[in-house]
Amino acid sequence: MNTIHHPAFVTASGRAVTRLGQGTWHLAENHSRRESEIAALRRGIELDLNLIDTAEMYGGGRSEALIGEAIRGHAREDLYLVSKVYPHNAGRANIFKSCEASLKRLGTDYLDLYLLHWRGRVPLAETAECMEELVSRGLIRHWGVSNLDTDDMRELAAVPHGKNCVTDQVLYHLASRGIEYDLLPWLEVQGTTAMAYCPLAQYGDLQRGLIGNRGLTNVARRHHASAAQILLAFTLRHDFVIPIPKSSSPEHTEDNAGALAIHLTEEDLRELSQDFPAPTRKTWLDIV
Repeated sequence: MNTIHHPAFVTASGRAVTRLGQGTWHLAENHSRRESEIAALRRGIELDLNLIDTAEMYGGGRSEALIGEAIRGHAREDLYLVSKVYPHNAGRANIFKSCEASLKRLGTDYLDLYLLHWRGRVPLAETAECMEELVSRGLIRHWGVSNLDTDDMRELAAVPHGKNCVTDQVLYHLASRGIEYDLLPWLEVQGTTAMAYCPLAQYGDLQRGLIGNRGLTNVARRHHASAAQILLAFTLRHDFVIPIPKSSSPEHTEDNAGALAIHLTEEDLRELSQDFPAPTRKTWLDIV
């Protein structure tokens, strides 16, 4: 199984994190889908998709509670749980309470990774200091950020403990390639893992003509794969990127996992880039 080669992305039991995670944004928002969503997460664990990503924001904590139910009975030390703190909670006044509340909803006593969800008014230096204190208390094993662009990451790296940030989680998919211009290369040089949210461009205008695109369809046909699998394979071509697609059914989870076996050729990438070219200049970071 493809795994991330980064010392921070190892479970408490020493198992490497599989290069495809499980996202949970918008899960636990419709009670009628609850059983299917839990089954999807459990199927992912069976397929060794051991990284599960959530946030205190998702469903007002309901996503964390759903995960807590889904992982019950599984060996916690073999899982890699990621959650995020709101920017307004990312300072000394609130971060410890926020982290403990997330732990309670998840039914665990530690997070493998805790992220600043996006940048707010709390100084990065204060957030970094608080994250280090959470590590020293044993409440989290590692920390990172989300939705920070290159200048923000450089600023973070310059504050005390800032270089202990192990990841930047950002929007990335075939139709949103802006991070390839400078952020992704910077992360690679720093040895920082990137996490790609919305790798299937699931929501609204993010799709930007992806559905039914001729190039995407042709590449999928060549690989006897689904379009979703090709989109995931596109992000997986970078060995330091972990895409975290959402799944609300076991079948969808199985389809996602199939992307790990797909290796795109130069011909594939040229065809995909015809309608969705790589950036030639700096663009604003896409955020949803």
